Amino acid sequence: MRMTVADTEGQAAGTSRAAMYYSEYQKEIYTWTDRLFAKLMIAQWIFGICMALWVSPRTWIGASSSIHLHVFAAVFLGGALAAFPVLLVWLQPGRALTRHTIAVAQMLTSALLIHLTGGRIETHFHVFGSLAFLAFYRDWRVIVTATIVAAADHLLRGLFWPQSIFGVLTPSSWRWLEHAGWVIFEDAFLLISMHKSVKEMAEVTTRRANLEEINEVNERLVSELTVTGRELRQTQEQLEQRVEERTRELRGVNDELVAEMAQREQAQKELAVASRQLIESSRKAGMTEVATGVLHNVGNVLNSVNVSSSLLLEKLRASRAPALAKAAALLQENMGNPGEFLTSHPSGKKLPGYLVKLGEYLVVENAEYLQEVHQLGRSVEHIKEVIAMQQNYAKVSGVFESLDVSQIVEDAVSMNGNAFERHGVVVERCFSPAPPVRVDRHRALQILVNLLRNAKYALDEVDRADRRITISIGVADESRVRIAVADNGIGIAEENLTRIFAHGFTTRKEGHGFGLHSGALAAREMGGALTVASAGTGLGATFTLELPIAVSNGASL
Repeated sequence: MRMTVADTEGQAAGTSRAAMYYSEYQKEIYTWTDRLFAKLMIAQWIFGICMALWVSPRTWIGASSSIHLHVFAAVFLGGALAAFPVLLVWLQPGRALTRHTIAVAQMLTSALLIHLTGGRIETHFHVFGSLAFLAFYRDWRVIVTATIVAAADHLLRGLFWPQSIFGVLTPSSWRWLEHAGWVIFEDAFLLISMHKSVKEMAEVTTRRANLEEINEVNERLVSELTVTGRELRQTQEQLEQRVEERTRELRGVNDELVAEMAQREQAQKELAVASRQLIESSRKAGMTEVATGVLHNVGNVLNSVNVSSSLLLEKLRASRAPALAKAAALLQENMGNPGEFLTSHPSGKKLPGYLVKLGEYLVVENAEYLQEVHQLGRSVEHIKEVIAMQQNYAKVSGVFESLDVSQIVEDAVSMNGNAFERHGVVVERCFSPAPPVRVDRHRALQILVNLLRNAKYALDEVDRADRRITISIGVADESRVRIAVADNGIGIAEENLTRIFAHGFTTRKEGHGFGLHSGALAAREMGGALTVASAGTGLGATFTLELPIAVSNGASL
């Protein structure tokens, strides 16, 4: 059960009140007992004088009875023993000093009476009676004080004046212990009784405090309930009034709602029309975005076509093929006597060696032409695939194939190879063994070509001799292969890292902001991801393309 703050405060208040009642009750007992002993002291003083007059002469002298010296002891010593406690009771009732003074005086009064009777054993019972009366205080300290005084009296008088305490003339060193033992025996019972009485007194005061607390709580609850009842009646009247007012307001609101519902129905119809128009606009915008991305990638490939065609044109202009025609014409002129021409004529002697060297040069030149023509063919084929993909984009998704990652990377590098060579860019390869990936070949190639182009543009913006692009291949996790394209170019500012893949965002003046956006979308559609990392401006950048690993049975992902 959880206790509230009010319950805790109530318990604390009840404990404090019980302690207060206990203290008041204890003070009443102390004061009442003090007054009882004040009366008892006076009565014992008078009784002691009578004992000195009638009993003491017979116990100390014999059968004769006369005024004895003990009469003066009873009058003056007994008066002194009674006067000081009575004075304290009058001036300081209930104080600890008063209680202990009464205990000492009571034990000394018992000692005086025992002396007046000549140490009679019957008078020793006055000690036990005095202890019983002192137990009225319910204070064990008072019993201890009285016991110490009684034991000391029996010890000292037993050694130095045994006739006064025991009625014998022979001193005894151990008899006082017997009397002290019986006193302690009585003390044990008195202390047990006092402890039980004190415990009952504490329980009584606690019950009284609890009852008064409960009574106060009940009175407070009754008062609160009375106030609450009045407040409830007032609240009920106010609620009834507000209900009437609210009913009138609701009637007006209801009329307004009817009119508003009619307006909403009309608005919903207009919204449906606008929604259809918006869907159509979104579809067209998506098609435009896709077309823009495709045109951007076609532009990248066309750049390679342009470079290859330019190189072919330059090489054709510098070709040695016309020199072969000149040599043929020279031989044609000397066909009448070719042997003499080749052996005797100065030009004829050089002609065989010249033809050999020219043939070797033309073989090398032909291989270069074939390489550029193959590169043009791959670029044209890629353009055809990109255009075909654009034409069929709304009909079917791309064909997924199990491909070697390194081969896709090498194709992308070769498409940009001439540009790298012209700009002095070194391409480093860090290929680790990786399983095949299952992707759309042309989408993956478009992403890589675009990443390499962007890396070259980033290197164009820095003035450094070691322009480098590092391509890494490795396993990202159990389901993906990672391709990282890192450059030591201009880098990316921290605030642009979160916007780099947004549609239309670019940091180049001639850029369009479509390549990375469409690349990220394509990577996600293939089950992969495209991310970027950069330490800041001037510190290069790393783009990471993750592609899904092909399943072992060759099924499409």
